Amino acid sequence: MGLFGLLLALHILSSIAIIGPAFVMPIFRRSAKTADQLHFVLGMTTKLAIIPKIGGTMLVITGVWLMILTKMGLSQMWLNVSILLSLLMVVMIDGWVEPRMKKIAKILSESQGQGHVIPAEFGLLIRKIAPIETAAQLLMIGTLVLMVVKPF
Repeated sequence: MGLFGLLLALHILSSIAIIGPAFVMPIFRRSAKTADQLHFVLGMTTKLAIIPKIGGTMLVITGVWLMILTKMGLSQMWLNVSILLSLLMVVMIDGWVEPRMKKIAKILSESQGQGHVIPAEFGLLIRKIAPIETAAQLLMIGTLVLMVVKPF
């Protein structure tokens, strides 16, 4: 297989570790109908958050290593654009989505013991997060397309 093949396989697996949770977790959150379900989903999201972080680290390491092996550097426009889109995605998720999810978790923990009703604030906060998550998902798709197609 060689070093290049191994790095490429790790790079692809790392991207899956990032993309998978980013697409699935918002769907799980939006499907919660009771406070208990929502509490479970938020707990699961918190526990699974380590997977994209490890995947992201591995993605950067293997990507840089692949750039060095192929002597590509930053000479390819598709690569520069995909790096930019990835950075924007990270800023959106870590800068906008994560703080709002922490606020939702706090509201949910404060309302524990008030039955199975999801607090009204939750719906408002989720509606504010949904467009950001959708934009981040579109950035992921764009990055993936650039990495596979290499159009320019």
